[in-house]
Amino acid sequence: MIRVEIPAHLRTLARVTGEVQLEIKGEPTLCALLNELEARYPVLRGTIRDQATNERRPFVRFFACQEDYSHEPPETRLPAAVVAGVEPFLIVGAMAGG
Repeated sequence: MIRVEIPAHLRTLARVTGEVQLEIKGEPTLCALLNELEARYPVLRGTIRDQATNERRPFVRFFACQEDYSHEPPETRLPAAVVAGVEPFLIVGAMAGG
């Protein structure tokens, strides 16, 4: 099981508490993780990535094993520690302002 931590406002929207656990069939890629998350929680479609282009939303960031995966291509394989459930995959709402 892959552990996914999502921002508080998205947890509220999806009506979940704490982290989400996903099982990905096939190649565990960034795209597969997001596809499974949106399939399991359809209310999240369009909140993390654009529904038309599947591009990551500007103020959303992805992290795994202390590495930034925000600009990685969708076919990027998830780290072994994330796939094994040892480390969580983090979806973070970025802050902006002055």
